[in-house]
Amino acid sequence: NEASAADHRARNRLVLGLLLVSAFVVILNETIMGVALPHLMSDLGISASAAQWLTTAFMLTMAVVIPVTGYLLQRLNTRPVFILAMSLFCAGTLLSALAPGFAVLVIGRIVQASGTAIMMPLLMTTVMNLVPPESRGKTMGNISIVISVAPAIGPTLSGLILSMLDWRWLFLAVLPVAVAALALGAAK
Repeated sequence: NEASAADHRARNRLVLGLLLVSAFVVILNETIMGVALPHLMSDLGISASAAQWLTTAFMLTMAVVIPVTGYLLQRLNTRPVFILAMSLFCAGTLLSALAPGFAVLVIGRIVQASGTAIMMPLLMTTVMNLVPPESRGKTMGNISIVISVAPAIGPTLSGLILSMLDWRWLFLAVLPVAVAALALGAAK
């Protein structure tokens, strides 16, 4: 049925677009803290080595969770894994934004990193499952743009936000986009 095939292709494009936007947000968040460390040191009264744990804990969590994601992807469909990834990311972002102190902020970053770590393998696996072989090169090119542009924008965006607002806005600025992606993914 031609109409059904067209609907299927449109849904696949929506899924891939949603995954790309979500991946952009979670990857952007990886690099947003570097510029904020001096602000956090001052506001939270912590040393540079303590503040560095906000980035180190994030990366260590990703290193642990990414391999586990393969196990999840073999046992669950794309939607529940997406909802898990974005729910973790949103919860971690909100926790970080509302953190009363350094320890809670580190926990928030760890929760965020768990969602980020699930999102990347999910994106790649979904592309391999949904995109026909003849179109994968173009799709992988789009993914490469997201993976390389988001971390490049992170420090600039962070500096811009910090020049006008409190460090909590680093999290509050990305939260609406992440929540919208989660809602759309859960609804479709």
